[in-house]
Amino acid sequence: MANIKLNKDYINWLNEVKSKVRTAQVKTALAANRELILFYYELGRDIYEKQKKAKWGSKLLEQLSNDLKAEFPDIQGLSKTNLKYCSNFYQFYSISQQPVDQLQNTELQTDEVAKKLSQQLVDKIPWGHNIQIFTRAKNIEEAKFYIQQTIENGWSRDVLALQLKSSLYSRQGNAITNFKQTLPAPQSDLAQQTIKDPYSFDFLTMTKSYNERDVEQKLVEHISKFLLELGKGFAFIGRQYHLEIDESDYYIDLLFYHTKLKCYVVIELKNTKFIPEYAGKLNFYLSAVDSLVKADDDKP
Repeated sequence: MANIKLNKDYINWLNEVKSKVRTAQVKTALAANRELILFYYELGRDIYEKQKKAKWGSKLLEQLSNDLKAEFPDIQGLSKTNLKYCSNFYQFYSISQQPVDQLQNTELQTDEVAKKLSQQLVDKIPWGHNIQIFTRAKNIEEAKFYIQQTIENGWSRDVLALQLKSSLYSRQGNAITNFKQTLPAPQSDLAQQTIKDPYSFDFLTMTKSYNERDVEQKLVEHISKFLLELGKGFAFIGRQYHLEIDESDYYIDLLFYHTKLKCYVVIELKNTKFIPEYAGKLNFYLSAVDSLVKADDDKP
C-alpha cells in the first residue's frame, strides 16, 4: 500500500484542513476576546456607577479585587490595577468623550453595548493593546486611528507602544507634498499616508558630534525601527548602493523599495543646511535609478 503521507491528493487536502484549523483558532480567539472586552466594559461601568452613587471611595477597588480573586483564584485580570483600567476604559468611551453618546446610556442591553463596542473596533484587538490606546489617546478619533493601524499592520503591543510614544497620529500625513498634483490619483493617497513630518529617530541615541556616515551606520544598525518610523510598505534594498554611470562610480546613501507604491525611494543624508545643489544631486540619483534599476512595471 502506498504511503499516504506522500500522496499528492492527501497532501493538498491536509493543507486545506490545516488552513481551516488556523481559521477556526483565529475565530475562536476573536470571539473570546470580544466577550472579554465586553465584560471589562460592563465591569468598568458598574465600578464607575457604584463609586459615583454609593460613595464607597478608593477602598472599593481593593476590596472588590480581593473578594473576586478569593472566589476566582485562577482568573487573571482581577487585580486592583486592572479593575481601575476597566473603569477608565468605560469612562474614556462613554463619559469623557462627548461625540460617542451612543454608549452613554447605562440602560443599554448587553447585545446593544457589544454592537457599539464593535463599531468602535475595540473588541478587535487584545485588552493589553486597548490599555495602551485609551490611556494615551486624547480622544476617540485618535484612539480609533491607532486601533485601525494595529489591525491593518498586525502590530504587537510593543510596536503599538512605540508608535504611541512617537505620536504617529499627529505626524501621519502632515508633511506638505504636491503628490496629489504630480502623481496618479491611485498613488497619491497612499503616498500621503506614508509620509510623516517630522520623523523621530530617538532610537539612535547619538549624543556626540557625528557626520553623515555615522547617522547612516546607526540607521542601518536599527533598520527595523527605522522602517517602522518610515511607515508601512518600505523595504530596505541597500546602503551605499553602487551605480556605475559613464564609467564613473556613484553611491546612494540608502535605497528602499515601497511595496504599496511600487517604486524605489532614494535617501541622501546631509548634516548641514539645505542648499539647492543637494536637490540636483538627488534628482540625478532618481534619474539613474529609473534608468538602471527600475523594472518596466515599477513606478518612477
